[in-house]
Amino acid sequence: MFVNRLSLQNYRNYGTLTLDSFGAVNLIIGRNAQGKTNLLEALFVLALTKSHRTGKDKELISFGSDHAVVSAEVEKKYGAVQLELRFTSQGKKAKLNGLEQRKLSDFIGAMNVVMFAPEDLEIVKGTPGVRRRFLDMEIGQVQPSYLYHLQQYQKVLIQRNNLLKQAWGAGPEMTTMLDIWNEQLVEHGVKIIKKRKQFISKLQKWAEQIHEGITGGGETLKLAYLPSFGEAEEEDEAVLLRQFMIKLSQMKDQEIRRGMTLCGPHRDDLSFIINGNEAQVYGSQGQQRTTALSLKLAEIELIHEEIGEYPILLLDDVLSELDPYRQTQLIETFQSKVQTFITATGIESINASRLQDASIFHVQEGQVQG
Repeated sequence: MFVNRLSLQNYRNYGTLTLDSFGAVNLIIGRNAQGKTNLLEALFVLALTKSHRTGKDKELISFGSDHAVVSAEVEKKYGAVQLELRFTSQGKKAKLNGLEQRKLSDFIGAMNVVMFAPEDLEIVKGTPGVRRRFLDMEIGQVQPSYLYHLQQYQKVLIQRNNLLKQAWGAGPEMTTMLDIWNEQLVEHGVKIIKKRKQFISKLQKWAEQIHEGITGGGETLKLAYLPSFGEAEEEDEAVLLRQFMIKLSQMKDQEIRRGMTLCGPHRDDLSFIINGNEAQVYGSQGQQRTTALSLKLAEIELIHEEIGEYPILLLDDVLSELDPYRQTQLIETFQSKVQTFITATGIESINASRLQDASIFHVQEGQVQG
């Protein structure tokens, strides 16, 4: 997978921009707040139809403009595809090869990316919400149906929570409504849990191998899914459905008192075990960084395994966060295999001697010079 061209219109701090001289490795250099990350974000948005930095699409539109457009030509193993996303105050529309897509889920997956940014170090040491977002973003790229169930689950969750806030002291009709929401919550929740377990199992295979290589065989990394009910190993949908229903029944009184849903995939977590110890709690900063790096490199291989070609790699100011050894490990992984876009404040922060034939772009105040 290779980006041949990227065009922006009224996107963030860019008025009109077209770049079409990309190489296998692309260094985007500039001081902070000049627009480097905006370029990587635009590629991320084309892959997932949403930003990794904000949940508000209106923030992607340049100040004073009523719309923004991001488009690209991406070379895939079966030929070139044209991608376009248009953002307005009414929402967003996606086009694939000039044809408007009825659902965004039909557009997602046309281009695949792996983003590695400093905040991704929080995947290991941050809150469970960070890890759930990591799972949702990555699974959604390779299995668009996952996003459908996730969106439906979140809609039902909001409705169910609203009902729980009103349920204290209410009559039997409220219980009937709660039963209806329970059925829908469980229906979509079980699909989410099953797909997460399958994804983690595949990610584990690659992450363990990569982590062992980075640490010279000194560390073994295991991933553990921590569901809010049932057994982590269970994947049978009928069993999961029954377990989920039983847990909701057991939690009913407590949920009504607190006015919120207390179990389900929105409460699940992912744990990282290094040599038998939890990395979140007992891991050193170096171990946590290595774990995050192993995960991202594993993502690259997993996507290749799933779709038959490598994704685009986006490294947003992350090489300076890694020591020279981990920089080398990362560079050697993508060199000559994955098209890569790297932002940095200067060449000196990168082990540039290991980057072969890199294209360099300088960014200043929304202007790009190649």
